[in-house]
Amino acid sequence: MTGWGRVGMDEMRPSSGAAAHLGLASIFPPGLQAIYGECRRLYSDQANPLQVTAIVKYWLGGPDPLDYISMYRNVGCPGQDIPEHWHYVSLGLSDLYGDNRVHEFTGQEGPSGFGFELTFRLKRETGETAPPTWPAELMQGLARYVFQSENTFCSGDHISWHCPLDNSESRIQHMLLTEDPQLQPVQTPFGHVSYLQIVGVCTEELQAAQQWNGQGILDLLRGVHIAGGPWLITDMRRGETIFDIDPHLQERVDKGIETDGSNLSGVSAKCAWDDLSRPPEDEDDSRSICIGSQPRRLSDKDTEQIREALRKGLEINSKTVLPPISSQRHGHDRPQQSVGHLQTQQNSRSRKDSLESESSAAIVPHELVRTRQLESVHLKFNQESGTLLPLCLRGRLLHGRHFTYKSINGDTAITFVSTGVEGAFATEEHPYAAHGPWLQILLTEEFVEHMLAEIQDLSSHESKLPKEYSWPDKKLKISVLPDAVFDSPLQ
Repeated sequence: MTGWGRVGMDEMRPSSGAAAHLGLASIFPPGLQAIYGECRRLYSDQANPLQVTAIVKYWLGGPDPLDYISMYRNVGCPGQDIPEHWHYVSLGLSDLYGDNRVHEFTGQEGPSGFGFELTFRLKRETGETAPPTWPAELMQGLARYVFQSENTFCSGDHISWHCPLDNSESRIQHMLLTEDPQLQPVQTPFGHVSYLQIVGVCTEELQAAQQWNGQGILDLLRGVHIAGGPWLITDMRRGETIFDIDPHLQERVDKGIETDGSNLSGVSAKCAWDDLSRPPEDEDDSRSICIGSQPRRLSDKDTEQIREALRKGLEINSKTVLPPISSQRHGHDRPQQSVGHLQTQQNSRSRKDSLESESSAAIVPHELVRTRQLESVHLKFNQESGTLLPLCLRGRLLHGRHFTYKSINGDTAITFVSTGVEGAFATEEHPYAAHGPWLQILLTEEFVEHMLAEIQDLSSHESKLPKEYSWPDKKLKISVLPDAVFDSPLQ
């Protein structure tokens, strides 16, 4: 891995002289101490674990956000049939230093940095004497995504990766996230930190999590020893899905989908939209296409509401409510619904890149962007986002809920809402409404059923692109396009 070295913690510890006399508190940043302390509680016999470390730290201009990734040997629990494995713990998504070099310090009561660190448990192969280092690169890729997008992770979320996690021929090509079964949340001087464990899954298991819910699939994985077991240990050699191992599990998923619908409230994805009501060169257009050569940005308040819509999907009085605009970050709260991150290993950029691209953008103040009712809209999705449209309609809107696509390439967002959702600015009278680059589309149950009949072929990843769907009477058009279309700076 470029810019990385493998070192032991001895290189960070005092061995003699005044530094040794003053102790660890004088040289260890407090956030780092808190995480090491929790790891020492679990691994008292491994005070000096192997680490992968960023040679050039992120706050000095390096490309990798995680300062360190510690690697421990876990003996498992033979009594529970839990195998020996390697346990990886990141350091850097939380605030290690408290001096604003990476994360803004906001006080002890809230989250430290992003409020979590990542962990990963990899089954130890027979004869393996040292932990493989590829999980460190995987964790760095996820950390870059978090820093670039500022989308936080929570238990139950899924990550579409579309590549074997270790770049082998493995079927384990995607990830779910859950609480680490052993590491406990810690309180640091800079806020609280929890531990989210990465769980490698097959494509069929990812799709089941999307169609139903991540927590339900995690529970099924815990019940299948060779697919993870109680501690959800990833085995890259696993060649069968949980549905191959126990076909009855598919019936449980199908019943859950029918009864509960999907608890996936939204995804970070490749998407765009156009207002067909007016010519694109109209400078008063508040779409997120371009102003001159600069894309518009969402206001902080709109961004927060979209994050809340993605993250929580609160239900009050049996009606789904889009969360109110708030200036507070709530991304670290435990979600009632899960979020998908349609992220590949090639798509990660650093926060430095993101900030440079945003600094020249035309920022439109929240108060100056009016909500506009649109006559006709054109929605654009890449193939993976398009395959989720049936889930969005059947699993969400037909259950009286909402679903949001948030662009990973900019500030564009598309939220589908049903007639039972309160707090939306799209209405039955004006079903297409935009606030800056955020579009809301209200669909009646009758129209959803009609759309489902026409887009059923989207459920397959084998569809040839581009694909076009049009409902002239509703003045709605949907295109499913190749990924390359969304790499254009105008999207």
